[in-house]
Amino acid sequence: MKVVRDRAEAGKLLAQKLEKFRDEEVVVIAIPRGGVPVAYEIANYFNFPMDIILVKKIGHPNNSEYAIGAVSLNSYILDERYDVSYLDIEAEILRIREELFRKQQLYIGKQEPIDVEDKIVCLVDDGIATGKTILATIELLKAKRPKAIALAVPVLPQEKIEELTKYVDELIYLNASSDFHAVGEFYDSFEQVTDEEVIRLLKEAQKK
Repeated sequence: MKVVRDRAEAGKLLAQKLEKFRDEEVVVIAIPRGGVPVAYEIANYFNFPMDIILVKKIGHPNNSEYAIGAVSLNSYILDERYDVSYLDIEAEILRIREELFRKQQLYIGKQEPIDVEDKIVCLVDDGIATGKTILATIELLKAKRPKAIALAVPVLPQEKIEELTKYVDELIYLNASSDFHAVGEFYDSFEQVTDEEVIRLLKEAQKK
């Protein structure tokens, strides 16, 4: 597997693959926290506006690691195949929303999200492993009626390409590994992105 130095380098390399969108009306949407440094480099390269989307999975009551849906600040999706008490799910959605609201206040304060209706959304993360959260994020983004969604990630398992291309208009990546173990293997430096770095990069993006 080809390795990049860090998230910033991954973003710069992805930007080169997005040249066809230069003259389009694009909003770069990052998934915090790891997607923010990658997205910042893409937004900076083209001088595109940049925003974040806060989404968290809904875990099964009997196994919190197993995703049965996802929640954003103003919507949610749920896999109806699971026999789960609505009251349990409602309580979990409220709990997650409170957590997401705190994060939003920390990252952007009272700033309104960028309207993406009829615009191309470039959704960015620092890599995909299972793909469950990214698929949920895509579904929640579609409710905002963008013109198209391009998913840009540095690395993902090769087996996920076919599935993901069914959900987005374009998939852009640097490396799709047939021997995938963890996103961090793609990076020389894969330190956790701090809240402070997210805030700094969002403020830098707003100055452009």
